[in-house]
Amino acid sequence: MNKAQAKTRIQKRNVAIIAEAALEVFSAHGFRGATVDQIAKEAGLSKPNLLYYFPSKEAIHSHLMASLMDIWLDPLRELDADGEPLGEILGYVRRKLELSRNHPRESRLFANEIVQGAPRMQAMLEGELKELVDEKAAVIRGWMDTSRLLPADPHHLIFSIWSLTQHYADFDVQVRAVLGPEVPDPFPAAGSYLETLFTRLLKA
Repeated sequence: MNKAQAKTRIQKRNVAIIAEAALEVFSAHGFRGATVDQIAKEAGLSKPNLLYYFPSKEAIHSHLMASLMDIWLDPLRELDADGEPLGEILGYVRRKLELSRNHPRESRLFANEIVQGAPRMQAMLEGELKELVDEKAAVIRGWMDTSRLLPADPHHLIFSIWSLTQHYADFDVQVRAVLGPEVPDPFPAAGSYLETLFTRLLKA
């Protein structure tokens, strides 16, 4: 192990530590409410050490959002044009719900950015996200045009899946307050409900 290799591993580790700390701070306070000092404290690093890796709060946020976009798009990328249509839609619903279960902070961070008008990720929304959604909407429209699914607007179908699955991350406190302590995990019932909902909407 030479020094250059060790330094590279340390750098990668510290970047990961900073990203994890930033996710915690940004998801709790939003971009405007977060500070470099808060992120450095959460990361257990000095502010100068953090600024060695990222020159500004904006740079940290950009790094985090680029990583988040990959996490966000992967479930939709898996929708297979050659698969069984209803099964593919329900599989996408399950993957998005699982994303809300496993990555609630990422979901809240994404929601905060959108609510603020997406000033730091507009290019990603209009580029990579739009291209993928348009591609998969065309696949869904093809299934509907050949009567393999009941007709619906494909783009609004995708929006509905986002809304109904991400709700369980973005409004977790509200969901758990309403369901009460007798329902410690809302996700199994949510999955069954959403599967029934989209089956009834789309099954030909």
